[in-house]
Amino acid sequence: MITREYKFYNTLIINTLSKISNLNKCRKDFICEVFILFLCIKGRVNFLQLGRFGSFGEQRYRQQFEKPFDFLSFNKELILANGSGQFIIAFDPSYISKSGKKTTGLDWYWSGCAGKSKWGLEIGGIAAIDIDNHTAFHLEAVQTLCEENKTLTQWYIDILEKRKATLTSISCIFVADAWFSKKNFVDAVIQMGMQFVSRLRDDADLRYLCDGAPTGKKGRPKKYGGKIDTKNIDNGYFEFIEQTDGYTMNSAIVYSKSLKRNIRLVHVAYNTKNGKQVVKLYYSTDVGLSPKDILLYYQSRFQIEFLYRDGKQHTGLCDVQARGGNKLNFHFNASLTAINIAKINDWLSIPKEERKSFSLSDIKTMNHNRLLIFRFFDVFGIDPNKPKNKRYVKELLYYGTIAA
Repeated sequence: MITREYKFYNTLIINTLSKISNLNKCRKDFICEVFILFLCIKGRVNFLQLGRFGSFGEQRYRQQFEKPFDFLSFNKELILANGSGQFIIAFDPSYISKSGKKTTGLDWYWSGCAGKSKWGLEIGGIAAIDIDNHTAFHLEAVQTLCEENKTLTQWYIDILEKRKATLTSISCIFVADAWFSKKNFVDAVIQMGMQFVSRLRDDADLRYLCDGAPTGKKGRPKKYGGKIDTKNIDNGYFEFIEQTDGYTMNSAIVYSKSLKRNIRLVHVAYNTKNGKQVVKLYYSTDVGLSPKDILLYYQSRFQIEFLYRDGKQHTGLCDVQARGGNKLNFHFNASLTAINIAKINDWLSIPKEERKSFSLSDIKTMNHNRLLIFRFFDVFGIDPNKPKNKRYVKELLYYGTIAA
């Protein structure tokens, strides 16, 4: 892993800002500083820490976080300019721990890590999964706010519908986990002009399709055959796709009773260590989509989880020191957008065949080292560009990294 000078971060951010809005110089300088500080500060990233390490006072950061910023457009331009071009859209809520009683949106939300509902906040994260580079880029995080007479599913639908123009301009494939395999959610995604890829429950009610050919008998030709036993499928109906040491894949177009539509089903039987098989059911509403692509897209969806992991561990996603909705929104999105900038600047800039695993921990360590070293240079009047100093500067930059 390598890290480049801050001027490359600034150039990347300024070039992207120039495409989306006419921000004044003060606001642009502030946005640049915030993103870089999120990638430099070790430990908690909050207003107090920003005031300690940044160029402005703590109150300035509080005031600027209150002002709106179009993170969705910024990240869209950032991704389209630097990604591979082969994207799918992923959506996944994430629990954010938060104590207190006065913060906007506090309620009981499901925590996947804890396996139960916990008191705190939740964000609905939208990401673009780069298939060729096998990584996720953050688009926007929207805080979940419980409203009367509106279900959680409907809240998620409203989030996506308000952003459908931007999302469909990036990709027409939408991926979410099995919780979202509900008829009203799937119908909403299709009405947005996208195709849905997800997973069904292991006990999903699925039916074989009949060819509908006339039999000569009275009445409408039979549309559906018998119920599909997912543990004992009809090999004459299902198409064999591939078999490896780890799994066997078959596929067919079937009818889903819960979704009330025909779907392309990908039946995958995984081999376990004890010699048994575990069946998982993946599907797409686009019946013409390749079964291998359906499996690839769903498995790639998990990259969005690494965004949340890096945000919570390294860029202060859960460290927000605010209670108002605007400040919360700015902090959540700044934390996750900083990861995009680090990926593009320090990882995608490396040729694909030479890349190692993306390590935000190393990037933050090197950026923090750079922040301290150049602070010492400024105070003591040392020239880091002298030949005798360059070797020591490089050694200090990589001090403390895991796999530099």
